[in-house]
Amino acid sequence: MSGFAVLLKKEIRENWRTGRLPVVAVIFLLFGLASPVIARYTPEIVRLAAGPIAIPLPAPTTRDAVAQLIKNLNQVGVLTAVLLAMGSVASEKESGTAGFVLTKPVSRLAFLAAKFCGLGLTMAVAVAVCGLAAYAYTDILFAPLPAPGYVLACLAMLLILLEIAAITFLGSVLMRTSIPAAGIGVAAVVIAGILASVPRVGDFTPFGLNQMARDLALGQVRMEWQWQVGANLGVLALALGASWILFRRQEL
Repeated sequence: MSGFAVLLKKEIRENWRTGRLPVVAVIFLLFGLASPVIARYTPEIVRLAAGPIAIPLPAPTTRDAVAQLIKNLNQVGVLTAVLLAMGSVASEKESGTAGFVLTKPVSRLAFLAAKFCGLGLTMAVAVAVCGLAAYAYTDILFAPLPAPGYVLACLAMLLILLEIAAITFLGSVLMRTSIPAAGIGVAAVVIAGILASVPRVGDFTPFGLNQMARDLALGQVRMEWQWQVGANLGVLALALGASWILFRRQEL
């Protein structure tokens, strides 16, 4: 992959200088801090809003904090993955930057790999920041979560986001502008959401990893998860492989 290291450094610098990395990290940090807070105080807010009407609500637990974190990452994280990936290649083709870069001694594989690795690094930093903030506040407001399982849960959530990003990335390779690429990413999210509700099939979709992440964060381990992870890694690899095959045949 000729030129990969140089292009990756360029991507990291651009992500930092344009504010993309720090802004995404701050947004994820806020959602990480908010997740256990929302889980802890939502019952009290509901009781205050109900006034004299008695509404029986169970006491919040660490399970609620984890569920809120996963819900937030599914919402803001998936949206961020689509927004970051939609213009990663399409905007460079539209502006002519891709063609200019590839006149250098740089392979097309290195170009794509640097793009996605830079995107993946941004998502990984954001999920790590979010996870650490949520872990600390869950410890303060509820009880400490098992650290090894919690780390694996964050990796599972990162896999979901990278999978959505990879499909949107494929759309960015296919299209010459960002908006249609975003449409492909959104369509993938909708289809994955529909398939997630199908018995058995849903377990092997991106959102089927949510239950696995929840159980891991709470310290519950099951051997059958390896099939879910393998299936989703396969979709991720398939999307990236298709991106490379299509990109190397395109006229820029």
